[in-house]
Amino acid sequence: MLVHEAEFTVDLGESGYLIGFTEHDDYPDEMPYGWRCGPAGPSSAIVLPVTDTGPLQLTIQIHDSPPAPETDNTWEPAEEISLLAGTDSIHLATVDPGDVTDAWPEDDRGVRMRLYCHADDPEPGIGDHGERHLIQLWPAPVTTPVHPPLRKEDLLARAEYAANRPGPLADCTTELPVHD
Repeated sequence: MLVHEAEFTVDLGESGYLIGFTEHDDYPDEMPYGWRCGPAGPSSAIVLPVTDTGPLQLTIQIHDSPPAPETDNTWEPAEEISLLAGTDSIHLATVDPGDVTDAWPEDDRGVRMRLYCHADDPEPGIGDHGERHLIQLWPAPVTTPVHPPLRKEDLLARAEYAANRPGPLADCTTELPVHD
């Protein structure tokens, strides 16, 4: 059942956004090239949108159990990863933490994240691509991620990133209020 939902516009930079249950202060060890999301640590994920620099419509839903899959065929296939919730707050790169204290059981801190993406213009680039994301979170034990198969180009991009991994992130976040 849906416990909480927040919708807002995020102005993206070049590297997508981080979401999770910890404030993340460094680039992930591996970028999820070929996928839309991947772990940035055990408690956070990095999401790679089509939009390089521009607006993205983001909806975050908190559920108390696994939600039914979205049947709207405008979404790309969903991807899922597991996160560990060490806090009761969701952190997003440019948004104040959202309180989710009533959503997680006290004895099970595993959380499943499902990501749906859509872009009117699927070619990566700067500006408004009509991109929107739906992130669904619910309590769940850690399970295998769900992603599309990787191409050879994706594996090469991942190896290049690992060889040239950037240093610590500069603190250039903006705080935006989340309204119900």
